Amino acid sequence: MTHTAEALPEPPSEPLHGVGDAWSLTDVITRLRRVLRSSVRHEFPWEALPMAQVEILQRLADEPDLGVSELAARQRLATNTVSNLIQQMVVSQLVSRTPRPGDRRAQNLRLTRTGTELLQAWQNANERRVANALSRLPRHRQTLIEEAIPALSELAALLETDESTDTTIGRAAEKP
Repeated sequence: MTHTAEALPEPPSEPLHGVGDAWSLTDVITRLRRVLRSSVRHEFPWEALPMAQVEILQRLADEPDLGVSELAARQRLATNTVSNLIQQMVVSQLVSRTPRPGDRRAQNLRLTRTGTELLQAWQNANERRVANALSRLPRHRQTLIEEAIPALSELAALLETDESTDTTIGRAAEKP
């Protein structure tokens, strides 16, 4: 199935339901992710801990005992991509695989102590970077950002679970 420009949704011309400019929010999130990734690299070179591995470590810290397929679905990645990443992480002793009770073909994935320590060091480096930047903002801006975290977290959860986003575009392209 090919997507044409006509099948893709148009950017909104006005704010959605009073939440402001969704495209600006997307831009800010993208810029924050990019600057955090690049700024922490003085402590963690890319080859030491690629971002894809960081994201898998974070997911397994939150949800231990996922299988490769479950992890791939949650990360919205191809199963073979996640399988290859997990293999690298097992070799690096960041993740362990254990047979799943009742189904010896399936495996549970968990962080090892090394994986947990490396993830904690990564998170600490990011926390220092963000805390330093936040401390240089005026107090009222700090408060606005702190108060926005729960709403942004809810937004992320909605986007993570919103299966209609992927299928709506495909269905629009298929209609005559």
